[in-house]
Amino acid sequence: MAVNLTELSLPQLEGLKSQLEQMYVPGTLNDVEHVLVDVGTGYYVEKNVEDTKEFFRRKIDFLTKQIEKIQPALQEKHTMKQAVIEVMNMKLQQLHSQQTSQSSMTKA
Repeated sequence: MAVNLTELSLPQLEGLKSQLEQMYVPGTLNDVEHVLVDVGTGYYVEKNVEDTKEFFRRKIDFLTKQIEKIQPALQEKHTMKQAVIEVMNMKLQQLHSQQTSQSSMTKA
């Protein structure tokens, strides 16, 4: 499918872009010693392979520490949520039993 990009309208270009995002194209690297690394907020840095490995090791260590720091608070919040759900269920049962007793009293 040969496409002349200059003849496509904006919606056609956007459709083509969305199709290309889901496609994989075979390729080769000219320089296998250096790679581009996404360091965040849209910035890319060219690094050699060893520096890149070290960058990602540090990033993994940082994220692991953050997860370990957040996990106890998450567990506490989960426990609190379960307690709130239990209290709500008890109150709903009480309300339901009050309504059934009131409806039986009005029928009698």
